[in-house]
Amino acid sequence: MAKTTRKKKTEPEPELAEPAPAGRRWTPRLRLWAKRVLLGIAAFYAALILIYAVLPVPINVYQAQESLRLGGIEKNWVGWDDIAPVMARSVVAAEDANFCNHWGFDMKAIRAALDEGRGRGASTISQQVVKNVFLWHGRTWARKAAEAVLTPPVELVWSKRRILHVYLNVAEFGEGVFGVEAAAQHYFGIPARDLTPTQAARLAAVLPDPKVRNAARPGPLVRRRSAQILSGAETIAADGRAACFED
Repeated sequence: MAKTTRKKKTEPEPELAEPAPAGRRWTPRLRLWAKRVLLGIAAFYAALILIYAVLPVPINVYQAQESLRLGGIEKNWVGWDDIAPVMARSVVAAEDANFCNHWGFDMKAIRAALDEGRGRGASTISQQVVKNVFLWHGRTWARKAAEAVLTPPVELVWSKRRILHVYLNVAEFGEGVFGVEAAAQHYFGIPARDLTPTQAARLAAVLPDPKVRNAARPGPLVRRRSAQILSGAETIAADGRAACFED
């Protein structure tokens, strides 16, 4: 008898699922979640901007980091009337001479910095306040983008005097020394309201490199810069560029 051979049944190959188009990855639920997160972040910062328009800033991210690193920091918030007027003029002359004339960004300074390849010199006092109060230190694009987004609302809600007042209370004047009151006490043993023009100029001169420069024992660089700031403070008082924060 002839043997009959059975044909093996071939099982059909499983169909491979087609990858979902890129547009389908953002499901309606995911889009709703992302929108809620963004709205929550926006509401959080909007609330902080409104609160700090009238109340002192308790602490910021950088101060908290330095406090942990150093085991404590020197910091004492003071009112506007407890700061010598020459201190405000000195800081503006040193850091942002066109402070009263821009809306948060000094476009001329930005273009000049880009043309010359400088990393510093284009950041206004308003931008520094946003960085110091609401964000973190660093040169990441995320931080710079957040700074660019938050600066216009701060300029819109806060007065120029308020921006400068906050800056003077949160700026770093030495390692672990934050705010002009702590700096005046630390370097000269006097309150901020009693600062002389020379002392104010020296404090402003240390701002670019507060961990290295010393206002009480100024080196040649701080002395030269202090002389420039003294002259600049007198100039902006005379030509009206201090009008937005002075009576």
